Amino acid sequence: MAKQIQKEIQQGVESWISLGNRRPQLSIILVGDDPSSHTYVRKKIRAASAVGIYSEIILRPKDVSQEELLDITDQLNMDPRVSGILVQLPLPDHVDERTVCNGIVPEKDVDGFHIINIGRLCLDQHSLIPATASAVWEIIKRTGIETFGKNVVVVGRSKNVGMPIAMLLHTDGDHERPGGDATVTIAHRYTPKEQLKIHTQLADIIIVAAAVKKKAGFITPVPGGVGPMTVAMLLKNTLQAAKKVIY
Repeated sequence: MAKQIQKEIQQGVESWISLGNRRPQLSIILVGDDPSSHTYVRKKIRAASAVGIYSEIILRPKDVSQEELLDITDQLNMDPRVSGILVQLPLPDHVDERTVCNGIVPEKDVDGFHIINIGRLCLDQHSLIPATASAVWEIIKRTGIETFGKNVVVVGRSKNVGMPIAMLLHTDGDHERPGGDATVTIAHRYTPKEQLKIHTQLADIIIVAAAVKKKAGFITPVPGGVGPMTVAMLLKNTLQAAKKVIY
């Protein structure tokens, strides 16, 4: 499925360029030497290249100041060559992630973490949607899993994954940004185990972290399913940002 979406993005990029437009560019700010972060970024760079999107890595040491990171985002915000910007998370403890994410202008915020993009998502308006949530939603739609009137349990309440997934699933299918019309229960680490068991027994669909389960009828492998899909949706956001279809 991720390969199909990447093919669609590649076609979209070439169509966009054929009209005389600038090739989309993704700028990634990577802080420190965390091996997992470097691995994720390399995957994003390779995938961007495969669909014809320019990309660059701006590497800074783990002791970089928050002010320097904000200066970098300011420069990228003003650079007309840059379509999308993301800061690879997590950041060091001395840097406030929310402040840095909000330092990226909403129209280039391809991670969908800016407060305006999150706010528009919650209001059922078009926005750049966080990539993992968008990936789960895309998997549900493309596999034909019915959500209308269904009971869904989302295990996890992170602002980058659990919350946006819940928003996509429970909102009105007739609104500007159509939702899934599901009844959604959000469970988290303080949900009593006996209550979680009851909720999952009643659920038609269970979403755990980055996996989707439809009463075990459909399970996405991780990272084989949602991981590549997340990268694909990030690239889709980058193309949307270049085309300015939302802002």
